[in-house]
Amino acid sequence: MKKRLVTLLVTLPCALLGAGCSPLGPDYQRPALEMPQEWKSSVTDSQWQLAQPADDAPKHDWWTIFGDEQLNHLENRSLQDNPTLQAALARLDQALAQSNMHAAGQFPTVQLSATGSRTRTSADRPVSSYGTVNSSTIQNDFRPQLSVSYEFDWLGKIRRDIEGARASAQQARADQENVRLVLTAQVASAYFQLHQYDEEIDLLSQSTASQQKVLDLINKRYTQGAAGQADLAQQSALLESSQAQLELLKAQRNRQENALATLSGTPAASFHLPPGKLPTSLPDTPLVLPSSLLERRPDIASAERAMVAANAQIGVAKAAYFPSLMLSPAYGGYEANRLANLFSAPSLIWSIGLAATQTLFDGGRTSAGVDFAKASYAGTVASYRQAVLTAIQESQDAMDMLHELALARQKQDEAVRQQNKAYRISLARYREGLDNALTLAVTQQNQLAAERVLSQIQGNQFLSSVGLIKALGGGWQGL
Repeated sequence: MKKRLVTLLVTLPCALLGAGCSPLGPDYQRPALEMPQEWKSSVTDSQWQLAQPADDAPKHDWWTIFGDEQLNHLENRSLQDNPTLQAALARLDQALAQSNMHAAGQFPTVQLSATGSRTRTSADRPVSSYGTVNSSTIQNDFRPQLSVSYEFDWLGKIRRDIEGARASAQQARADQENVRLVLTAQVASAYFQLHQYDEEIDLLSQSTASQQKVLDLINKRYTQGAAGQADLAQQSALLESSQAQLELLKAQRNRQENALATLSGTPAASFHLPPGKLPTSLPDTPLVLPSSLLERRPDIASAERAMVAANAQIGVAKAAYFPSLMLSPAYGGYEANRLANLFSAPSLIWSIGLAATQTLFDGGRTSAGVDFAKASYAGTVASYRQAVLTAIQESQDAMDMLHELALARQKQDEAVRQQNKAYRISLARYREGLDNALTLAVTQQNQLAAERVLSQIQGNQFLSSVGLIKALGGGWQGL
């Protein structure tokens, strides 16, 4: 008898589950998008090479392509200690746990219970028959039992719920990866911006020293009557303006240093980064096809997983139109008034039943729930399309910026070369006595100004390079 009961409790749910129909609701399909086949030809350059990574291509620490050990240290430190990334990891753990909770719905709930009591009944209790006299009795009741409850997923409601929960967990994983990408890009951008300020501060300090020399020379000429007051006032104003710019640059550097401290999980008051220089060369960044952004960008992956989850909820909502079938409760066990007889055949008890529940009237709540699920899905589709368009725009913007900066860099390199040439000529003429110190100082001042503009262009090139890598979804092996 006991074996038959166990067999019945195990085979009945499996039989009903096997007879279940396909899940309600639409099966997910990625929405069709009109994707460009290539980037604008205006930015095509021999510098770029085509890459076709798959969505499972192994990623790596993309910032190492810049060859800067201090940057590598800051990136690794931020990945370990940044609170925002730690919060994203916690949300991922929550989503995975939630997914496991939903997955448990496809299995029965089994509970083991045991009760024991000793009861004395009253002799003065109401009688059930006037011909019978009540008496006081004392009885024992021992009852161990195993109970089973199970909801049959004959409409696929639980399967859709699990599908949505797993998609939400995948979305949380993509969100965490996106936080990691944004964080590492912010660290690299702040680092390069800080060192651009370092170079500008150095050049502007030299320029103010040169301007001070020019001011001293003009002041001497003014006292000798060889220079006018306007020349003196103009040079004084130039020096004061340069010194003001120098203070502003130092303040901007401090803000970038504080930002790096926060990104790396360190209090700003206890963080200091010594002055440095930008890397000597800009690394090549492989391009991907526009359609590859759908596989590479974690924010797009997150938006698509949100669509999967919302699509699954349509099936969950539609299941409310139909009856729910529950094996509840089903149990087997023993009951006896003496422990010695507890596990004997006469003490065996069992029960099994199937309950069906159907809503007959809910004032349109079920229909509203289906409409809500459909609207939620439509919203996720719109968000997905927007994420793709934003990704294409960011990538194209970054490529255009790098292209324009490369052209500007060529022009400014030539400008610096000409200024250096002019300074060498002026220096030679000064040594020969053909130019005075004022002419040489003004030439040097112009040379330093040209070098400062070049430093700004170089800094923007590194910032745009980081922006392009971020827009393309990060690095991959062989970058």
